[in-house]
Amino acid sequence: MPRLGPRGEGWVALQLALFGLIALAGYADLKGRQNLVGVRELTGTLVAGAGVVIALGSAAALRHALTPFPKPVPGNEMVESGPYGRVRHPIYSGVVLAALGWSLLSGSWPAAALSSVLAVLFDAKSRREEDWLSEAHPGYAAYRLRTRRFIPGVY
Repeated sequence: MPRLGPRGEGWVALQLALFGLIALAGYADLKGRQNLVGVRELTGTLVAGAGVVIALGSAAALRHALTPFPKPVPGNEMVESGPYGRVRHPIYSGVVLAALGWSLLSGSWPAAALSSVLAVLFDAKSRREEDWLSEAHPGYAAYRLRTRRFIPGVY
């Protein structure tokens, strides 16, 4: 995967652009709607909420190692506990879940499509990140073999 900058700044710029597009697409479909209480809206709220909790809890578990860039913070220890004991990239999983929940809540097909693009982007960004993590942490290869990328026991 390409570096897109010394720390992977280009990856962050791409994800931020997608965040904005997902938010706008959902808002455009939500704006002006009268009834916002239904099964789809409730499901979307619960899915988005779960995604936010997963992402924030995972960010907290990283402590000082947290960075938006795919290149790890120099000198920090590898985190393998908490959510990182279940999947290698739980923040990305949570953010995609939140985006899909927003798509459901807003009833926006464009936001759902962009959320799928976000998932593909995070898959590519995680591959770049894992190359750098393998260089920084000798134990990363073994961790990678025993821990799924985004979904426990699946992928």
